[in-house]
Amino acid sequence: MKLKYISPAAAMLLSLGLTGPLSAEVVGNVDVDWLGNDIVVEAVADPKVKGVTCHLAYFERGLIDRLQKGNWFEDPSNSSISCRQTGPIEVGDIDRGDEGEDVFSERRSIIFKTLRVKRIFDEANQTLVYISHARDVQNGSAKMSMSTVPLFGAGVD
Repeated sequence: MKLKYISPAAAMLLSLGLTGPLSAEVVGNVDVDWLGNDIVVEAVADPKVKGVTCHLAYFERGLIDRLQKGNWFEDPSNSSISCRQTGPIEVGDIDRGDEGEDVFSERRSIIFKTLRVKRIFDEANQTLVYISHARDVQNGSAKMSMSTVPLFGAGVD
């Protein structure tokens, strides 16, 4: 049996009983230095669009890095996303407004910072646009990544 990695933020939320089932599964963990810093890759299935999976990569600081630099409870905002059709696409009741809607979010600090994935429906081009970005209460970030999934033959009205 292969053990699955749960991010510290997700483990904390689970221990506090503040979340339901996790909607992301860690599929990769790349060591980037001897300080224990990693690039974590998670698979996130879109809960309202069957057949679309996004792979989200983000930087996670190790214990040695946290001890050296302080700022114990925060990870960087950087992320990358790639979304693809992984089965027959069935679009459910999605938000069609220009703000889109959250597909996934995960805390990147104890209080203020969250890593989010939003879905926006580009109706004119029959395309789903996925954006990963950080949301911070007081400091906005221009760090983002975007991926698109065309809806060829999905029958979206």
